[in-house]
Amino acid sequence: MKDNIKKRVAAVTLGCKLNYAETSSILDNLCKQGWELSTIEEGADLLIIHTCAVTKQAEQKCRQKIRGIIRKNPASRIAVIGCYSQLNPDALSAIEGIDAILGSEEKFHLQWYNDITFGTIPLPCVKVSPACSFDEVYPGYSLSSGVTKDRTRAFLKIQDGCDYGCSYCTIPLLRGKSRSLPAGLIVERAHALAFSGYREIVLTGVNIGDYRHGDHRLCDLLHMLEEVKVGRIRISSIEPDIVDSELISLVAESEKIVPHFHIPLQSGSDRILRSMRRRYDTALYRSRVLQAVERLPDCAIGADVMVGYPGETEEDFLQILRFIEELPLAYLHIFSCSIRPGTPLAEKVANREFQAVVPGAIARRYRVLTELGLQKEARFKTRFIGKESMVLFEESKPVQKGSRLYSGYTRNYLRVFVESAGGFEEQNLSGRELPVLIESMGDDLNLKGRLLS
Repeated sequence: MKDNIKKRVAAVTLGCKLNYAETSSILDNLCKQGWELSTIEEGADLLIIHTCAVTKQAEQKCRQKIRGIIRKNPASRIAVIGCYSQLNPDALSAIEGIDAILGSEEKFHLQWYNDITFGTIPLPCVKVSPACSFDEVYPGYSLSSGVTKDRTRAFLKIQDGCDYGCSYCTIPLLRGKSRSLPAGLIVERAHALAFSGYREIVLTGVNIGDYRHGDHRLCDLLHMLEEVKVGRIRISSIEPDIVDSELISLVAESEKIVPHFHIPLQSGSDRILRSMRRRYDTALYRSRVLQAVERLPDCAIGADVMVGYPGETEEDFLQILRFIEELPLAYLHIFSCSIRPGTPLAEKVANREFQAVVPGAIARRYRVLTELGLQKEARFKTRFIGKESMVLFEESKPVQKGSRLYSGYTRNYLRVFVESAGGFEEQNLSGRELPVLIESMGDDLNLKGRLLS
């Protein structure tokens, strides 16, 4: 540990938007206690690594990242927090150089970070409570300009945990039962984010469609949030059974809630959906997607699709393929099934109730669906070439002397690139929402446009 402790803290986040929201909240609260914000590259007295454990691949990425950070920062205290810490603290304990492992609840208790940094408790330490004991909803948002100084979008946590009980999902073991923050508190935080200068607020949670607090449900909360003085409100991933006519109508009539839904599909085979314990069939999924695009013609709808679920036959895969081909989806997120410890699926596989899919077949199905996803993405984006869209700019980078390449997102989540020209090259477009004429799409499917003002 360094001799002159300045209480500098830095963090790296792996995984979902919810993790990012929670990391921001943790850093924000530490800064309020007098900590100085740093970066992983600059180094700090305390380095926090917020982990993901949704798949085996996610765990592997976490281990690689942790080891790399430890090698480059031998004088820093290392605290590993989040889902991987909750799921498998023993695996993390085997990595030399980790000073503390904090579970899904302990990561919000700021005193642990002080104790770890100042060595007031024996190190290394492992603090992980069972998920069944979780009853509080800890915050996830940030008001500190130092934490997210380059961001135009803020992530606001409204809910945590899940009661759906899908056979393959480890979330109940990592984050506990579904529970939600009070609507009034969420609206108060949204007002604060808007006042701090954020132009878009993304609502996050494990299962935000299951939001319920007292008499308030998700649509009630969205109506309340429309009073917030922010240009955009975006709904993150939401389950198909929640995307009903009430929600679709609300988005269609709103000037703030953007036309973008990410609706997990997982499988286009009803047999596999039943085995997964999903709360819908393909008929319901199709009807909700078609209803959304009918009311919101420019709506971007993305979907998660899992391949290689145990017992998935070639006929199942062909059903999945045909089903997705017929849907007006804007993009796909394809991933291979990962059997997580402690889930009902893991138990059935251990008991040989399900036959594993041959790895070669999984790889082929993954490639086929990935190609289909790229085709759908290209088809959706092509529709907007030659049209004007409002783009909220977020990032920029120099491309040549006196020129910069800016990028941002339309309301329906199309990323658009604009190269500086004609006098705006010295302006900072970050955080500004401006009209852009979308002119072309490259081989990489990136949209390119021209600033109209």
